[in-house]
Amino acid sequence: MVIGMVVLIVLIIVVIIVLLGTAMGIYNSIISLRNKADNAWHQIDVQLNKRYDLIPNLVETVKGYAAHEKETLEKVISARKMGIDAKTVSEQAKAENVITDTLKSLFAVSERYPDLKADRHFFRLMEELNGIESNITYARQFYNDMVMKLNTRMQTFPGNLFTRMFGFTGKDYFELKEPAVRGPVRVQF
Repeated sequence: MVIGMVVLIVLIIVVIIVLLGTAMGIYNSIISLRNKADNAWHQIDVQLNKRYDLIPNLVETVKGYAAHEKETLEKVISARKMGIDAKTVSEQAKAENVITDTLKSLFAVSERYPDLKADRHFFRLMEELNGIESNITYARQFYNDMVMKLNTRMQTFPGNLFTRMFGFTGKDYFELKEPAVRGPVRVQF
């Protein structure tokens, strides 16, 4: 009888230790994924700030060749400010869409000025911007992957129990509008 009681107590203690270990593992995995998503967002922020720093140089270069394109230049600067002032992921995504559209307008202006396109400084700035755009794309993909893992962990059992218990919240994806796909490209010779 005494041996049976000791075995039962040991068994209960082992079950409690296993449950606590599992709970700690789930809690720590949610914290780890949240921190990875936060870090990924900071990497996006670094690239966006590089882009914001580059925009005034581009505008000044274009100004020298196309001073009468004032409206386009003002839109680019206004879009840059919108991006800098964004506080949430969705505000940032909206601002980045506006920046992309205004930069397209700026590039269209550059197409009308062959001397500007040939300018070494402008060419270097464009190359730098292209590199930053690639880095933003990669950082955004990594961030969205981390958000997906975090949100999945928080929404599936037993992580969802910890989500409610500790008040964890999911993160928003950083989604930029993509060009519309209109179907397959047809090539004719």
